[in-house]
Amino acid sequence: MNKFYITNAIPYVNAKPHIGHAMEFVQSDAIARFHKQIGDDVLLLCGADENAIKNVQAAEQEKITIRQLVDKNSKLFEDLARKLNVKFDVFQRGSDAKHHSSSQKLWGLCNKNGDIYKKQYAGLYCVGCELFYERAELNENGECFEHPGKKLEKISEENYFFKLSKYQKEIEEILKSNKIKIVPENRKNEALSFVKEGLKDISISRSNIRAKNWGVSVPNDPDQKMYVWFDALNIYRSGALDWWPADLHVIGKGILRFHAIYWPAFLLSAGLSLPKSIFVHEYITVNGQKISKTLGNVIDPIELINKYGSDPLRYYLLRSISPFADGDFSKEKFEEIYNADLANGLGNLISRVTKLCENSNYVQMGSQSRVSGHLISIEDYSDAISQFRFNDALSFIWKKIAALDKFINDEKPWDLLKAADKRLRSVLAHSVDQIQEIAALLEPFLPETAQKIEDQFKGPKIVSQKPLFPRL
Repeated sequence: MNKFYITNAIPYVNAKPHIGHAMEFVQSDAIARFHKQIGDDVLLLCGADENAIKNVQAAEQEKITIRQLVDKNSKLFEDLARKLNVKFDVFQRGSDAKHHSSSQKLWGLCNKNGDIYKKQYAGLYCVGCELFYERAELNENGECFEHPGKKLEKISEENYFFKLSKYQKEIEEILKSNKIKIVPENRKNEALSFVKEGLKDISISRSNIRAKNWGVSVPNDPDQKMYVWFDALNIYRSGALDWWPADLHVIGKGILRFHAIYWPAFLLSAGLSLPKSIFVHEYITVNGQKISKTLGNVIDPIELINKYGSDPLRYYLLRSISPFADGDFSKEKFEEIYNADLANGLGNLISRVTKLCENSNYVQMGSQSRVSGHLISIEDYSDAISQFRFNDALSFIWKKIAALDKFINDEKPWDLLKAADKRLRSVLAHSVDQIQEIAALLEPFLPETAQKIEDQFKGPKIVSQKPLFPRL
């Protein structure tokens, strides 16, 4: 049995989760579920990035302690995962003592290698990104491209720096050779372009004054806390040390630099193993703009789940939004796809076949189609998931649904039933067999629906039940 360790990006918890978090949660979960189906021993990790300056500022705005803020909001992310049927095997919080200890050990290893030094620094800091920017990296208004409209802070203080420049050639070779494979290729090229421009040493601490004494303490310096990305990236190790290195990091395009350049450099410095691959997805947009707490155009996924159910939202996020292009969300499009694909498509097919089986007193003799090993042989489907083309994998399943619908329309089993035609049994047997296979293929994407279908068709008798997806 192969081990497969996959990580979800570690979200900031300065506010409640939005639909962009839901999308990445279900992407990671679909990958993990597929690997379980093909027999891998899988661990899926997420967590809470609790040591960011933005958490400090959010707590001040709400007039509560930082601890109260991160406790409250971290729970909201865990609740969202549960409501989405996302099974995180580990949810590692940044405020946990185990994580603090692990991050201090990582710091010690980098320091022992001579890669950490202290100096006075002044620069422009984006709290949204938790990153110092050069003026050349900003837009014409002097703003970060990830957080337009948000003014950068001018920071001047003594910080510890990491010798990122020392790893210029090594990082470039790692990316070129696919030692860390980045999918898609254009994101690999983006990371390489950044490296080729020349890596500069980066600040990896902040003063206790600015951090409000919150975060991971720098070893042997009580006046400094670790830079949030230095400790947050280490959640991938502190939460599952026995599973490291990760086989796959799942991240959004806005944090590519940290995962493809900074994180490997920290690990190289510490003499630790590198992650094997990084899948970089695009954003959900609203009216063409990135969904952002800063921009105030957040869509609450919990409201959608409470109204429509978890699987319809999972379906929309995985089928209607390409992982490799920004996709716009609208309630109108969501309801249109719900009715067309789920209510009138899959749901109607299940209702038709179960009613035919019930009316004909069909007794199932058993089927081999649900053996999970068969999934590997369905090349188009398994290739699509392996390449993170979730929309294409679901398109493959819906082609099977359409093909079975056509088969039923062509064979007219209702006429065979009236005529007591012996061919009815073979038509129903084929239909049931195909539905069982569809259920198995659906499991990584729509786990609740797949289970309902499997339960309904496990036999020996098959009876009709209420529609899977009532029409809106």
